[in-house]
Amino acid sequence: MSARGRAKREAVRRQAAGWFAEGVSVPEIAARLWVSQTAVYGWRKRWQVGGDLALASKGPGGSRCRLDEGRLRRLADALEEGPVVHGFGRDQRWTLARVSDLIARIFRTRYTLRGTANIMYRLGWSVQVPAHRAVERDEAAVIMWRRETWRAGKR
Repeated sequence: MSARGRAKREAVRRQAAGWFAEGVSVPEIAARLWVSQTAVYGWRKRWQVGGDLALASKGPGGSRCRLDEGRLRRLADALEEGPVVHGFGRDQRWTLARVSDLIARIFRTRYTLRGTANIMYRLGWSVQVPAHRAVERDEAAVIMWRRETWRAGKR
């Protein structure tokens, strides 16, 4: 979640804290804020123990990246060199499994495929799915079929 989204949710919790202090019921607060009563009960419990500070955002969730900025730059440079340079055969495609293996080789740390995907997105890489075409495909026949047969079937 973005910092903006976390701030927005924190503002909702702080608004609920104001209503807790006024003695507004949990079902009423949940209805006003369009949230579940379970969430409001949890907020109220935290608020009773720690006050408004207990409802503050704890920052971004999840674990931190084990690769610092320098290592991420080294990884980006290695990815730019291509898979062949790093011993992945003649196929010039980076897969998540290959990138995960490369990270393990270079930095001695393992990532899941989802974690590797997050790193790739962070580095500006996106998923690319190659178009698979049959070798025997006759483009002229496909164009002719679209013009004549397909149009006749649509009528």
